[in-house]
Amino acid sequence: MLRVGICQLNLVVGDLDGNVERMIAALAEASEGGADVAIFPELAVSGYPPEDLLAKPRFAQDCLAALEKIAAASGRCAAVVGLPVAGEGGALFNAAAVCADGAIAGLARKAHLPNYGVFDEKRHFTPGTPEALFEIAGVAVGISICEDVWIDGGAVEQLVAGGAQLIVNVNASPYSIGKLDERLSVLRRRIARVGCPIIYVNLVGGQDELVFDGRSLVLDTGGAVVAQAGAFTEEILLVDVGPGCAGTVAGRGPALARIRVSDPPAVAPQPLPVPTLPAPLETLDEVYAALVLATRDYVTKNGFTDVCVGLSGGVDSSLVATVAADALGPDRVHGVLMPSRYSSDHSVADAEALCANLGIEGRLIGIEPAHDAFEAMLAAAFAGRPPGLAEENVQPRIRAVVLMALANKFGWLVLTTGNKSESAVGYSTLYGDSAGAFAVISDIWKLQVYELARRRNATAGRALIPERVLAKEPSAELRPDQLDSDSLPPYELLDPVARAFVEGDKTVGELIAGGADTELVRRVGRLVDVAEYKRRQAPPGVRVTPKAFGKDRRMPITNRYRGEARD
Repeated sequence: MLRVGICQLNLVVGDLDGNVERMIAALAEASEGGADVAIFPELAVSGYPPEDLLAKPRFAQDCLAALEKIAAASGRCAAVVGLPVAGEGGALFNAAAVCADGAIAGLARKAHLPNYGVFDEKRHFTPGTPEALFEIAGVAVGISICEDVWIDGGAVEQLVAGGAQLIVNVNASPYSIGKLDERLSVLRRRIARVGCPIIYVNLVGGQDELVFDGRSLVLDTGGAVVAQAGAFTEEILLVDVGPGCAGTVAGRGPALARIRVSDPPAVAPQPLPVPTLPAPLETLDEVYAALVLATRDYVTKNGFTDVCVGLSGGVDSSLVATVAADALGPDRVHGVLMPSRYSSDHSVADAEALCANLGIEGRLIGIEPAHDAFEAMLAAAFAGRPPGLAEENVQPRIRAVVLMALANKFGWLVLTTGNKSESAVGYSTLYGDSAGAFAVISDIWKLQVYELARRRNATAGRALIPERVLAKEPSAELRPDQLDSDSLPPYELLDPVARAFVEGDKTVGELIAGGADTELVRRVGRLVDVAEYKRRQAPPGVRVTPKAFGKDRRMPITNRYRGEARD
């Protein structure tokens, strides 16, 4: 029996000293709980993803020096610690070190490097190969890193074929909807082949666009979950795990070298109680938790305390303000109401009601003086041309100036309020409502915005977001009686088609063949294609779907390819 301390921590990219301090404290806590080994996430020392910090030769050296501090703090309780490690000939490895008794006992190097979606590991790392097992408290432990467990016939099966009785898999696996089920499917498929338990340790916390959900796991030889850490929260979880090796590949490969780390304890400890598994989260609840954690970490890890949000009285800005209040506390959220001549009375009233419900500050700064001044200033240049989008878009650009002025004056960070539907089809004003530092709901489709808002009201037991906000038709209020549906298909029609283009990579022909309306599909497809230049200039936002705009979907701005012409 091996007692493991799963150290699910929220670490910061590049904060080597801070990360080491947290890890040493967690190691001490696990050791006090009788753990034989404390296991930390992938690249825990550096934080994940370190991106082009890895191109700096000094960075790997500093990470190694940080590891030596952890090693010096280790005793009988071993530590499995992720970090980048330099090799010969300029090679760099995504590695996990095993430390015990004040020293570094050995390294495991990641064999399978992901290079898709948000992952760019082949840009910096060289793949390793399984070389050794670590005998911890008498158990032969094979150490793998994230993608290694996803590959059929890969490193994990090689470790078990070489004699491993238990697999440790250290991860920095970002959240997306449905990801927990996907992980469980992969782990169970691997266990069906190798027949030994897997300890899956994940990172938690926000890092730029990514948010890591934690939910570290222990699965037994039958693929049953025997322990699971919490979602979107730090936790040090102690679990007793029995070794096993009943799979079809066990012991059928060349024996791997063994590095002795520790002997079994002289006196077996009293068994720990069987952990209680956390209740599963509803999808809307886990998405909301992801938004809250990502927003909190982006703000605080970048040295800010307060944020400001432009409040229009609409559902998007209302949801963003609510997330921000939950993430930071209402006293750190500043709502700014900036009505124009086209703003309805109920929009201002709804925004004021939201501020009161959330307990956040609400500042009213009308933009009419600036709007009038811009109209006068541009009158000669625009003379003889009918009014249109240029005049309308002056208003959101004025609002952006107001928000940035407040942010500069008071040291706040501006949260933008655009959703994925708007981003997909370019329904935003460049340098206007798209201007800001962090886009909280940029990966949330418009229909999902309503679902999240209603769910948050339900969990609060009252209408934090006023019911009228949820009932009225969405409008940018840049001209008299304007509705979003004047410029776009209804979101009930738009979202499924845009989602099929963006997340499903469907073509016009495929969607039409599937029964979608031809005119709708061609229209939405064109809008998605031509809006890339706006998306490229948008602030980072929380990724919650398997394919968000940005790293997940990298399209050229200058691009004449139109798939519809070939269908």
